[in-house]
Amino acid sequence: MSALRIVLVDDHTLFRKGLAELLERDGAIQVVAMTGNPQEVQALLREHQPDVLLLDLNLPAIDGISLMQQLKADGFSLPILILTVSEAEEDLARALRAGANGYLLKSMEPDEVIDAIQRAVKGETAVAPAMTAKLVNLLDAKHSAHSLLDTLTQREREILAHLAKGESNKAIARQLDISYDTVKLHVRHILAKLNLSSRVEAAVFAVEHKLAPGLEAGKKG
Repeated sequence: MSALRIVLVDDHTLFRKGLAELLERDGAIQVVAMTGNPQEVQALLREHQPDVLLLDLNLPAIDGISLMQQLKADGFSLPILILTVSEAEEDLARALRAGANGYLLKSMEPDEVIDAIQRAVKGETAVAPAMTAKLVNLLDAKHSAHSLLDTLTQREREILAHLAKGESNKAIARQLDISYDTVKLHVRHILAKLNLSSRVEAAVFAVEHKLAPGLEAGKKG
């Protein structure tokens, strides 16, 4: 299996170089470019066509979340993972609302970061374990679980339970013997009904409310 290609953006030179060395140690990751200058990111993405962008939250002139929003608006669709020292709930919320594929902490072990990168490429979700409780708090503040779950059909609850395991749409389609496009449509409906903005929030919602494949929650629809 070929190494996953990533672009690393962080304005601290020593951290950037050290992380690159650690990520490349076992051959699973290849850091094809790195920079501390946000203005160079688009050119690097076009030149190197990486699998993943690893993006620091705090950058000079523009924060990582705003940069991510610009990239998405300009048509870049690769997975973007925020890597930061910030454990603030508001930063986590902003990142996920803006469409981040994960929220990682710089205190994580290199193996954990590599695992998160690999999961993101597969379409799965990645949030630092230390941030899970804070993400749950955000969801609890936004939602009334029982009333929202009652709006889901049985099939939607099944798919939500699979989202809780971090599975991709393709994996869910295979397990439920339905088409990929059907899963995408169900996921879109789930997010709308639960007033959620991302698969990450849906996954944590499901875990918090103890949904699992085969476990019924709420009414059948």
